[in-house]
Amino acid sequence: MEEKNYNTDVKAGENGRVSADPKSVERLVSMIERSVAGKTLKKLILSRPNEKAVLKTEIKRISDGTGEVIRAETFYADGKARHTIFTASEAPEKITDLFLFGYRQLNLITTGGDAESKISRSGKLYVSPAPKEGTPVEPESHNKEKKRILPPDTPCDFLIKLGITDKNGRVYDKKQAKYRQINRFLEYVEGITKNLPSEGTLRILDLCCGKSYLSFAVYYYFTEVLGREVDMIGADLKPDVIEYCRDTANKLGYTGLKFICCDISTLQPEEPPHMVLSLHACNVATDIVLQTAARCGAKVILSTPCCHHELFERCDASNEGWAGLKGLIGQSMIRQKMCEAITDALRCRFLESEGYDVSATELTDPENTPKNLLIRAIKKKKFTDNERNRLKAEYELLRDSFYGNAGGIR
Repeated sequence: MEEKNYNTDVKAGENGRVSADPKSVERLVSMIERSVAGKTLKKLILSRPNEKAVLKTEIKRISDGTGEVIRAETFYADGKARHTIFTASEAPEKITDLFLFGYRQLNLITTGGDAESKISRSGKLYVSPAPKEGTPVEPESHNKEKKRILPPDTPCDFLIKLGITDKNGRVYDKKQAKYRQINRFLEYVEGITKNLPSEGTLRILDLCCGKSYLSFAVYYYFTEVLGREVDMIGADLKPDVIEYCRDTANKLGYTGLKFICCDISTLQPEEPPHMVLSLHACNVATDIVLQTAARCGAKVILSTPCCHHELFERCDASNEGWAGLKGLIGQSMIRQKMCEAITDALRCRFLESEGYDVSATELTDPENTPKNLLIRAIKKKKFTDNERNRLKAEYELLRDSFYGNAGGIR
């Protein structure tokens, strides 16, 4: 085994050092190596990460169709997960490096028993006795089908009516991306249900609803899957689209789903909505959605922005925010991407100033659509006036430095 200097700065322990006795490291590597080589490894979990953005890493033996490999799946606070693949021979040292340089606890689960390793607050490495010899088990299949809220080849009334599947539940080839998008969005909805009332009628708004794929999906999820009562409204400016959605809802018997034709900036529901959602509201329409949702006191906001033309057209080095970026915005494509990132960052800061915990994450695989960002905002239970005033001032300063005297959410 290559000699490594583990007694170095790795941001572990209060003094930032791991006092890794070489013999303890050898025992840890050997313990992992035996479980991999002997095919007794069921799961290995790395927890108590050094970085706040990371939640944990789970490591398993998997079969990728060509042979057995070791997969490390790291979960992040923004909802993302990333995979790293090791060969069986390199896995023991790679896993040890990953642990010592990024986590403070390792749990090894094998067919012969469990073992753990910890890094104390002072940075000292502890390794428990190795598990007993176990019996070999087959690795997981990498191609194991993902469980979906709306399973394929299972008839679902609104998917059939919207032309996403046939009457037998088979997803049409041209609708595969839309089907994945709907399922992924419902996974995010599933993740925020704990922030919604557990009893009573749920009040939901879909602003700039368009053809309302999400309206029908979310209504179906809450009423058919969870058995909840729902009072849901889809709103859009286009009369023909609203008429189509009304007709579709009537044919499906979705009595709690209504559609109205209106300017959402003037919309004022009788009671605050529990959730506001919006899919690809174009340009400043996303700003109006977020402003309306915050004004109405929504508990949860799920919004996927679309294009970002307004800031692109105002990209002017004479504005304070652009002054230091003058040398970076000469290329149109780069300027467009910067405007997109700045616009969505400002939207997140606006929601924070309105008392929301906010995260921005990918909705689906970027190959499905370039318009792939999901802004997720959950209303805080406590939000002081001082905090509001401070965040509002910070947001307005940033907004005006890029937009000047007009533009952005005001």
